[in-house]
Amino acid sequence: MTSRTPRDSRLRLVRPRRQPLTPAAPRRAPRPAPRPPEGTPPPAELARTARAGLAAAVRVARWADATLSPGNETATRDGKGTLSDATARRAADDLGLTVDRVRADWDTARLAGLVEVHGDSARPGWRLRVWDRDETAVLRGWVALFDAWSLVHPAPDSLEAAAVAEVVEAMPQLLSFLQLMAGPVAAAQLLDLLDQRVTELRTERCEIPFGPQPEPVSPKDTPLLPLLDWALHGLASVGALTYADEHATLTPLGSWAVWVKLEQICVAAQSPAGNIEVSAEDMLRGCARLRPNAARAEYRAWLAARDVGNAVVELLDAARGEDALLRGLAFEALRVVGGPAEPEVRRAADEPGLRPYALIWLAEAEGADPEDVHTVLTREEATWLWVDTAAAVADHGEAPLLVRHLESAVQPTVPQLIEEVRAVGHPRTVQVLVALAAAHPDPALAKAVRRAAFQVHTGGA
Repeated sequence: MTSRTPRDSRLRLVRPRRQPLTPAAPRRAPRPAPRPPEGTPPPAELARTARAGLAAAVRVARWADATLSPGNETATRDGKGTLSDATARRAADDLGLTVDRVRADWDTARLAGLVEVHGDSARPGWRLRVWDRDETAVLRGWVALFDAWSLVHPAPDSLEAAAVAEVVEAMPQLLSFLQLMAGPVAAAQLLDLLDQRVTELRTERCEIPFGPQPEPVSPKDTPLLPLLDWALHGLASVGALTYADEHATLTPLGSWAVWVKLEQICVAAQSPAGNIEVSAEDMLRGCARLRPNAARAEYRAWLAARDVGNAVVELLDAARGEDALLRGLAFEALRVVGGPAEPEVRRAADEPGLRPYALIWLAEAEGADPEDVHTVLTREEATWLWVDTAAAVADHGEAPLLVRHLESAVQPTVPQLIEEVRAVGHPRTVQVLVALAAAHPDPALAKAVRRAAFQVHTGGA
């Protein structure tokens, strides 16, 4: 959970390269998936716990889905996903809640991916659509909330912002310790560990200003107890742990989430075969874990069993969903279709959510150099595509992949990337930034990304 990677906020410009086609290498026997710690409840039970913890957020999200029509004047109109006063009051009256409670549940729904912001309005996310039947979606929604605990439970203004950032950076190590202990841990013991970790973070940065400086303040003089109290209450607010009688204990769901982070695995397992008779969406999900050559073979088999026109329409419908991974895979399948898909893909280029994918597809179909194909996109379209791809990695990939995804950004520095990502208005911006901050080993860079996520979440500048 810690890293000693030197800080480097520069990004490298990397051109996408198409790998030459080679015969498929013999496949190795799959490595057995790591098992969670002994005593971890099965996924179904974990999902039930997550559903119970997010029940209030789901209730508000479903109320908005059922009650607010696209043209309703009380719906969100600020482009930030916050509820208008009229909408909040209406929801409070309908649901028998206070306005503050409605707003808190709405924010939780956004952070968990139950609600997504599109342009000047909000709409249900794909997780809400499958909430009652998809355990993986429920667990991923809860993990997204777990990653954003410091947004769910903001630090009081009385706490210094720099110290808050240090504690957020240090908490993964404390959570790992809690999981290792597998039982109640005294707050005093956690305070000692926090003190050590904060000292390590400061030492790793080695930030020595030029010129004469006052004597450094000893970490022992830093008031960490209020910060630890805030952090433990914040993690308790999302259901990751319990904190009472000066002792903290990971919940089964929190222990499982920490294990997932440590093992850096994907909780969703996909079937490698048997996709010919299923829908386009199910076929794409089944191909998500296949190697490129194997996936293309599945695409060809699936297409061979269908009328090409209907297959193209079905693939584009799958691409219009909220799952960014399926969007990219749908256009990979359309590359297998080739020329017959061009009319529909050209029409899809008029849709903002599909435009970057469609323009690249069309450029490749017209014979553009693979190394220059991305030049057909404007900088804004390229940034939107970067966020969309990052959302797919955050939902279905591993943390190192998300960190390496930084290299594919068109912006030369992280500050420029953050600025343009915030301006592009992708509905998954907050979740992507929170996931990137949680995954990146550079504490200073992660802090900047987390601050940007908070500002986007709250609508700040």
